[in-house]
Parts: sequence; C-alpha cells; structure tokens
Amino acid sequence: MALLIELIQDAVTVLTVLIVVRAFWSWVSPHPTNPAQRLVWNLTEPLLAPVRAVLPDLGGLDLSPLAAILLLQGLEYLLLRLAVG
Repeated sequence: MALLIELIQDAVTVLTVLIVVRAFWSWVSPHPTNPAQRLVWNLTEPLLAPVRAVLPDLGGLDLSPLAAILLLQGLEYLLLRLAVG
C-alpha cells in the first residue's frame, strides 16, 4: 500500500512540475522544434486540452495549467484517502 501511495504522490509531483515548466516556456518562447519543449508538450497536452475546453475564453489568458494543477491535487487527495482507508 505504501508503494501505491508513493507512486500517486510522485506522479502528481512530476505532472505538476511539467505543467509549470510548460507555462514558463509559454512566456519565454523557446524554439518550437526544441525536443525538450516537444516532450513536455506531449506529456501535458492530454491533461490541459480537456481542461481548456471546459474553461471559458478569457481573451487569451489560459488558466488551464492552474486548473489542471488544482484538479491533480484534488485527485491525489481523493486517491490517497481511498488508499489509506
């Protein structure tokens, strides 16, 4: 059970860091063919696209990274509560 808890926590941490990195890169705009940027995009877009589709259009302000992180944290809390009992 401890391994499952640690796996959930590590997965949420990694995804959160990747989302923050992606948000930062959106401000500094590295070259679009950068392999690291493409990797982060490919890993985070499946989480951000559905969130972005639900959020209202705020005139170019993309709050999907913030919403996705909050959803990940909430999901982690629920899963850990279920795992612990």
